Amino acid sequence: MEDSNNMQNLTEDKLNTNVKFLWDLYVKCNATKHEIFENLSYEEMKNLPTYCPMVFDGWLCWNFTRPGERAMMSCPPYVIGFDSKRYTYRDCLQNGSWFRDNTGQLWANYTDCVDREDLKFRTFVNNLYVCGYTVSFLALMISLAIFFGFRSLRCTRIAIHIHLFTSLLLNNFWWLVWYLFIIGDSSVLIKNGFFCQAVHVIIQYLMVTNYMWMFCEALHLHLLLEVVFVRDDYAMKWFYFIGWILPSIITAIYALTRLSNENDSDHCWVDSSNARWLLVIPVMISMLISLLFLINVMRIMLTKSHSNASNSSSTIPVSIRRAVRAALILTPLFGLHHILLPFRPTDKSAAEAVYDVFSALLISLQGLWVSILFCFASVDVHMALKLSYKKLQRTGTHVTHVTATTHQPSFGRDAV
Repeated sequence: MEDSNNMQNLTEDKLNTNVKFLWDLYVKCNATKHEIFENLSYEEMKNLPTYCPMVFDGWLCWNFTRPGERAMMSCPPYVIGFDSKRYTYRDCLQNGSWFRDNTGQLWANYTDCVDREDLKFRTFVNNLYVCGYTVSFLALMISLAIFFGFRSLRCTRIAIHIHLFTSLLLNNFWWLVWYLFIIGDSSVLIKNGFFCQAVHVIIQYLMVTNYMWMFCEALHLHLLLEVVFVRDDYAMKWFYFIGWILPSIITAIYALTRLSNENDSDHCWVDSSNARWLLVIPVMISMLISLLFLINVMRIMLTKSHSNASNSSSTIPVSIRRAVRAALILTPLFGLHHILLPFRPTDKSAAEAVYDVFSALLISLQGLWVSILFCFASVDVHMALKLSYKKLQRTGTHVTHVTATTHQPSFGRDAV
């Protein structure tokens, strides 16, 4: 039996889903070979030994081929990175044997199955994601250090910021794991082990938490200006449920749905699935409600500004007004990717390339946008930094004054 090494590997690991699929192809290939033998006439049987034999090479079942001819087949669609619209070939030599490479192994040309230009572009997009997530990760780390470093920034609104930033930070970390250790290694995708599936589920959970904490941002601003009297500890309990627990329920339903469908459980779940709408729909609903809350908050702010135009800043603090504007910018920005999801261009078109690059920048830099609008451009943060700087100046001046007084030289009689 030719290519016995591939078959031995298949036999040992055939319980694996992908390998079992290939094992079935091998069995089917052998069954087809026996069926052909049974239907051949005596004359055909006499000429058959001169043909290159039917063989399964681990990916495809190659049919009997005349000496000197080239067998052509469509590239296997179940191999990651292969384009099934392209063709692979295997040469049958004049002596009726398949071509072998320098190592003596049977050889088929699968190199044409890969669209090199497309592969180069996909690698570029993946690198964009890695760079974007790295920048966002660093920005979020700095922001959290600022929030935790100043006692003056401890309030309910900043606490919600901290939870939003934490969910984004964790999300960025696991996306970096995904792109560096899973997407970049096709063997991991083929094995489809528990680790890579778990990483996928964690990422989806953290993605939902990002949007739910954005919803909490909008809800808190709405309560702050519309309801006014709300106990912070009571509100935070609901925010914890919405921001951390509710996403776990949504993600669990998504994961169980994908697990129940065998076709959706391959390749570390990297392939698109209709189950994704179980995540997208709740996210879009939360973004829509957030936008309505923020529009209502803007209405309240404008009403109060008109009614008390002479002293509007005392009615609504500058920090609150800027937080509302930041949330109004971020909410549609966060939801734009999901809004455009149904309008994704056709594969390998110029529009698809623009869409993929735009999506990579938009999604991977979300942490940076949040850090800029809710931290680096925050009035509260600026005030905290200024007060800290002034305090350091006063402390430095005081230390200098004390040192100068302590070491002041004496000019008494002994010095004359």
